Amino acid sequence: MKTGIHPDYHPVVFQDANTGSTFLTRSTLTSDRTVEWSDGNTYPLVVVDVTSESHPFWTGTARVLDAAGRVEKFERKYGKRQRRA
Repeated sequence: MKTGIHPDYHPVVFQDANTGSTFLTRSTLTSDRTVEWSDGNTYPLVVVDVTSESHPFWTGTARVLDAAGRVEKFERKYGKRQRRA
């Protein structure tokens, strides 16, 4: 790598604001907050709104939209379309 052009890439702890779960990874983000990790080292702490611990897709709580109801609403509004022969 060229020296002096890349941001500092260092270990960071991310914390889910909803569940409180934490995980250690590497990032270029910085933070004034710190946390002591289980290995005894202190790392910057970044609190995020959503992680895989709280995202509806990954937790299996995602809602399925009523596709049939949306089609019926469209047909009521614009009428049922006829195909040209």
